[in-house]
Amino acid sequence: MKNPNAERRRFPRIDKSLPLKVAANGYDFITYTHNLSCVGTYCRVNKYIPPFTKISIKLSLPTESGNKEHRVECDGVVVRTDDEKEGGFNIAVFFNRIRDTQKEKLSEYINQFANREPASLQG
Repeated sequence: MKNPNAERRRFPRIDKSLPLKVAANGYDFITYTHNLSCVGTYCRVNKYIPPFTKISIKLSLPTESGNKEHRVECDGVVVRTDDEKEGGFNIAVFFNRIRDTQKEKLSEYINQFANREPASLQG
């Protein structure tokens, strides 16, 4: 029998608050991630962004030394928008256009914290 609490996602997801810039429909949002994988993120914004909206993402990943950051830039699509009780909205974003080098940076960062096998870049 399968464990009902087992992770079903193909890619590890970590709960980290990282600086994030989202650009959508002529608006720029500075926010932080709630969680992150190499194929998407969940974050809070103060303006409603409908599902299926195409967005641009700029993410800063701290390095081990803490002296500099790795920048990850990609395009995504909002796959879910949730009302936040305190105001604003939480959005789930799928990275639909991300270069392999950018995905590799994310994967390396995430694997530092994930408690499972290294994330595959396939699929």
